[in-house]
This record gives sequence, C-alpha cells and structure tokens, in this order.
Amino acid sequence: MPFLFKRVTLQVWIIRYYTHFIDDNAIKESGGGEYFMRVEQQDFMVKGLSYTIRPAVEEDAKTLSEVRLKLDGETETFDREKGEGYIDESGFRKIIHEDAECNHNLFLVAEVHGKIAGFIRAAGNNLKRTSHRVEFGIGVLKEYWGYGIGKNLLKELIRWADSNGIRKITLHVLETNQKAVKLYESFGFIVEGILRDDKLLSDGNYYNTIVMGRINEKS
Repeated sequence: MPFLFKRVTLQVWIIRYYTHFIDDNAIKESGGGEYFMRVEQQDFMVKGLSYTIRPAVEEDAKTLSEVRLKLDGETETFDREKGEGYIDESGFRKIIHEDAECNHNLFLVAEVHGKIAGFIRAAGNNLKRTSHRVEFGIGVLKEYWGYGIGKNLLKELIRWADSNGIRKITLHVLETNQKAVKLYESFGFIVEGILRDDKLLSDGNYYNTIVMGRINEKS
C-alpha cells in the first residue's frame, strides 16, 4: 500500500494512546523527552449495539488479518481486491508491535461482543519537515455499518492527534464514497486535491481519488 486498510490511505496506527484524564499511568515519555497520552478503552451504545473502541494488541493479529481480507471483498473503496497485498498474523503482530513503539502512530480497533468489527490506523514519522502530520485509513465490516463505528473511531483518532500536538491529518478516499467524504467534512477535513483516473474498478471504468486534510490551527 503501503497501507493496510482503506485508502482513506492508511498511514495511521497505534501510538502511545491518549486518555481524557492525565495521571502517571496515562502518560509515557518518548525517546526525545516528549510526553504522549494514551488512548483508553471507550464504550459505546448506538441503536442497541454495544461496542468498545480500544488500542490494538498483538493478540488481535490473527483476527485483524481475517477482517482485513473480508473487508477487501465487501467493497471496492479500498486499494486492493480480496487476497491482494495479504498480511498474515505474523505481519499484523509486527505492525502492532512497531506501532506501539512509535510516537506518531495509532492503531485502534472496534470490538463487538469480543469480535473485531473495524479498525483505524494512522501513521506518521520523525522527519523534521513532516513530523507534524499523519495519514490514516479505516475499515468497518459491512454488517456493522450504521452504528457510528467509523465515526467514533475517527473521533478518537482526532482526539489523540489534537492532544499530541499533531497539526495535520490526511487521507485518500474514492470519489464514489460520498458518504465517507461527508463524514470527513463534518470533522473539518477539506478537499486538497484530486488524483485523476486513480482506480480501475470492476465495471471497467477509472475513478478519481480525493485527497483530504484537516489542520489543527492550535498546534
């Protein structure tokens, strides 16, 4: 993909998570002496469905591999067809472990009755010229659409980014996915550009990819 999920390009996965409260257990110091808040588990009830959003852990690796494969077969809004760019359990374990050690990455999952229903990942870097931004991707299984899972995953990601002083969040989204575009706009993302004829879909037509970004002026 580089990224694993949706293009809503995934360069966002899990960093030192953020919480709404500051205490000795909720803050961790990075190698550069900076402090990053953790994201704590959050519980939601939407339209009678109870679910939890929490940081991904290595024990999620096998399920994440299966969920990602299923997602690729449910919609054409991702970069891949089902089976392409496959990431197995060990691959996800490596990603989750590395993300947990990186102060500019965040990886969250949404869990329904012990099963992963979706996830979001953001990734950044430590380069001086671009360390102020991250890029993310997101995916929710079709059977769980309509319960605000994507919206709440994104909300937690933005909370984490704003709390960490990350100035810019970016993403890529297929032009046909107007529902997603409207969601991102509701969180302050704007269209920054168009990648023309960027995707060839099963109907034989080429489609544009929309580049969007959100800037936190306070950072």
